[in-house]
Amino acid sequence: MFFQNPIYDLDDLTRWVAAGKIQLPDFQRPWKWDDERIRALLATVTMGYPLGVVMTLETGGERTRFKQRPLAGVTLSDDVEAEQLLMDGQQRMTSLYQALRSGAAVETTDARKKKVRRWYYIRIETAISPEADHDEAVISVPEDRILRDDFGRTVTLDLSTQEAECAAGYFPLRLVFDTAATQAWMWQYADNAERREQWTAFTDKVLENIKKYRVPVIRLTKNTPKEAVCTVFEKVNTGGVTLNVFELLTASYAADPAYYREHGHDFQLLEHWESVLAALSEHRVFNGPNSGERLASSDFLQAVCLVSTLHRYRRREPSPDDVPVASCKRRDILDLPLEEYLTWAPRVVEALHWTAHFLDSQGIFSYRDLPYRTQIVPLAAIRTVLGGETETAEALEKIARWYWCGVLGEQYGGSLESRFPRDLEQVTGWVRGGREPESVTAATFRAARLDTLASRNSAAYKGVYALILRQGCYDWIYGKDVIDATVFEDQQVDVVRIFPKTWCEKQGVPLARRISIVNKTPLTSHTARVIGTRAPSVYMRALETETGLRGNWLDDAIGTHLIDAANLRANDFNAFYAARYRELVALVEDAMGRLTIPAETESENAADYEGAETE
Repeated sequence: MFFQNPIYDLDDLTRWVAAGKIQLPDFQRPWKWDDERIRALLATVTMGYPLGVVMTLETGGERTRFKQRPLAGVTLSDDVEAEQLLMDGQQRMTSLYQALRSGAAVETTDARKKKVRRWYYIRIETAISPEADHDEAVISVPEDRILRDDFGRTVTLDLSTQEAECAAGYFPLRLVFDTAATQAWMWQYADNAERREQWTAFTDKVLENIKKYRVPVIRLTKNTPKEAVCTVFEKVNTGGVTLNVFELLTASYAADPAYYREHGHDFQLLEHWESVLAALSEHRVFNGPNSGERLASSDFLQAVCLVSTLHRYRRREPSPDDVPVASCKRRDILDLPLEEYLTWAPRVVEALHWTAHFLDSQGIFSYRDLPYRTQIVPLAAIRTVLGGETETAEALEKIARWYWCGVLGEQYGGSLESRFPRDLEQVTGWVRGGREPESVTAATFRAARLDTLASRNSAAYKGVYALILRQGCYDWIYGKDVIDATVFEDQQVDVVRIFPKTWCEKQGVPLARRISIVNKTPLTSHTARVIGTRAPSVYMRALETETGLRGNWLDDAIGTHLIDAANLRANDFNAFYAARYRELVALVEDAMGRLTIPAETESENAADYEGAETE
């Protein structure tokens, strides 16, 4: 046998990580879990739920020598040799080590992929309550351990001192394996009978779960052949396919006895899903040219589940805490009866047709340019519930405003299982005369963000790009018609730099500005070739020659892109950038229905975002 199956205490595993006894083979990819996933993992451990199997390789084998490196956040001297190499489980073990034992703030990213440093806490009252959602007990706070709102002006939670932690009832998870520190914290927290009772319950229900948490390990021995190690690693990290909700539901529906009695055969969810994709294939926003560019089955199931649960429980009395009754969590989808699925799936398909046309009206013509694929879920559910009520000008304006607050406020990049139901209920209520949804009232856009929007990795980048199309712009050669979905596809419209890269480099234009969305606009591939690497004043004369248009007509076409053509003719990048920056800020404010945060109030730095374009 080339492997063993020990079970280790999490306490021991994280201690071995800190000491360098467990390290990584150098071919492992970097650690990159975001804040949301770390919080979810910590919640799993605090509740005593399994986190899966970890795989290691015993070092010292003659045939399996690999260069090693410590896990992210661990500092070791060069002479420390690992006893085991972590083959599978890097993201989980690194997250747990950094959050529970490292003694330093965890270096991760937020929902916008912005680099942040976070500490993790668990709210004692929530963690011990049988009615509370224990997933929400774990929170993260910034490095200074203070949560702020209202653009930093209002402190909503201060955990900057142990006294403040105890007063608020938030236990710092960084102390969980430090018995003396936990004891000292407890003495300050449990200063009355009620709190002593809470601490006892918290110890039993949470702390003991973590301290006694055990992790199953597949430990490959040092005699494992290198070929076997490579095969196992490849299958675990890239080739392994976990059973997802769609597959579990497929198996469940196929065994539905009522459907079989009525139809004489099993229901095949996969076949039904393929028919849904065929019905929606006309829409490029759901069906791109590449295999990965199409509506996901998980999105469709979530939309169906949202509508089903909302209607199933709509007769309940409204919750005094305004808790949504709709839901689309994994367990809700797995509990979705086949009868409910068959009732709502066709209506969601109809809603998705409407959704595609709505996105088209917002300047989003392809899957590639869809800011958030996930926002399709609540959008389709909203249409399913409202039906024809969405057709009025007022309803469309509200839905569009909610949509752009989500995109430009960058609200759909994190955990969404609670946002989807809230948006469904609050937006439908708003359309019917209720108050503004939280997604609208809480949305913010920093004007300085325009300086950092440089690639399609950002939803806000795609959003600004779509807004330029939405407000109606003309190509600079094919100027007879506004760039709509037809022109977009037929003439191969894409992002083009207004002041070309080569010209900018020669003139010393800062990188952040020359790659910003401010210096980009949608144009046809033909126009892009004419622009090439020329200075704006030069390519404008070439455009006039090619089109036969008089200069003022070309200036008008350029103006539809919110660009002052006079600045192009003068090759004045700074004047161009300042003027278009103001125009794009106004465009964003109009879409969101609210003022942006001025650049001088809240600055942004492209280096703070992952995946930024660098040329």
